Amino acid sequence: MLSFLKEVRSELEKVTFPTRKEAMRLTGIVIVISVFVGLFIGFSDLLLTKILEIVIK
Repeated sequence: MLSFLKEVRSELEKVTFPTRKEAMRLTGIVIVISVFVGLFIGFSDLLLTKILEIVIK
């Protein structure tokens, strides 16, 4: 178990974390893409619902 923890620590020392600026930029990109995908799915759902209402009538 001790060996495992030493290996974990060794691997964590190799990790490079993003800078604050880089993290903020990437977070912004994820939020923008999420909003666009949400809007696309919402409008698609609305459109398909209206089409089905017309077909069912």
